[in-house]
Amino acid sequence: MSDAASEGREKTSLKGRLVEGVRLLFITLLATAGYEIGATGAHASAGRTLLSVFLGAAIGYVSGGVAGRMTLRAVTGLERELRRTPAPQLAGGVVGTVIGLMIGALLMVPLLFLPAAAAWSAIVFIYMFLASLGFRVGSTKYEDIFGLVGMKPRAAVASRGDLHVIDTSALIDGRVADLVATGFVAGTILLHDGVLRELQAISDSSDPRRRTRGRRGLDVLVELQKSPTVQIQLVEEIGVMDVDAALVRLARERGGTLITVDANLAKVAEALRVPVAQINALASKFRVPYSSGDEISVRLVKEGREHGQGVGYLDDGTMVVVEKANDHIGTQVDVKVTNVIQTTTGRMVFAALARVDA
Repeated sequence: MSDAASEGREKTSLKGRLVEGVRLLFITLLATAGYEIGATGAHASAGRTLLSVFLGAAIGYVSGGVAGRMTLRAVTGLERELRRTPAPQLAGGVVGTVIGLMIGALLMVPLLFLPAAAAWSAIVFIYMFLASLGFRVGSTKYEDIFGLVGMKPRAAVASRGDLHVIDTSALIDGRVADLVATGFVAGTILLHDGVLRELQAISDSSDPRRRTRGRRGLDVLVELQKSPTVQIQLVEEIGVMDVDAALVRLARERGGTLITVDANLAKVAEALRVPVAQINALASKFRVPYSSGDEISVRLVKEGREHGQGVGYLDDGTMVVVEKANDHIGTQVDVKVTNVIQTTTGRMVFAALARVDA
């Protein structure tokens, strides 16, 4: 706790130094400008010079504070954006920016023949426009750019197994906590702030059943945060109206797997070639293949622990315990399933002979 508090104080101190540094720069520049204005001219005097320096410093103090806070907001926003953007995407943006500046250098040559004021204004505009356009195109099409030179971004091919994006339905369902506890899901789980808002809204609902579901989702989230095998990373995005679309876009951009129980959302993600881990589909794959009343054929190989039992094994290694079948050991018999037990070591099927001899 003390480490977190000291880290917060250190960040606040760094922000304060940034604002004061910009303010000091403005004070120095405007005080120097005031000195030049007060020391030149026909009516120059020591009092006029000091007054000009004081006014310049005062204006620099006020304007420097405003500029410092604006600079701090810009730097903080840029830092947040860089932290959310994958490294390959940043590299693609840098490549796009360099290409844009090169194109701007070519377009600058004919502009030099224009009048100086118009030429430099047009040059600055072209450089800023092409650099911004190049960064946006490069960060969006970074996979294609690296593909042109035979390179594959690591984030697009290597991190799919340990990077996941979770949606609201998966948290409310709760089975994702079991997947994490058993090790089927590990690594980093990206939690979009829109999902957090949805959970909070459901938890505050006036409907008791809906409120219970929302609180269950929050409890599952707390359980995931306590797990040592996963790391929850909050992704903040301002102005998002469609949370499902934001989740699909996030999984696609970060190269992660979308965890959901929403069948429609899963279809949308699959249509956009985003890997999806459907909890319901996973559960159906691991459902018990036999139920009470099913008839199966098994070869009995030994006696059971209880009197009269015969034991056989299916092709997948499942043990079948057949009641009153010790006389049929060594033969293939048809049995009817009476019960199925799932244990930590596997499944056990209890059955009775389908046809009993007279």
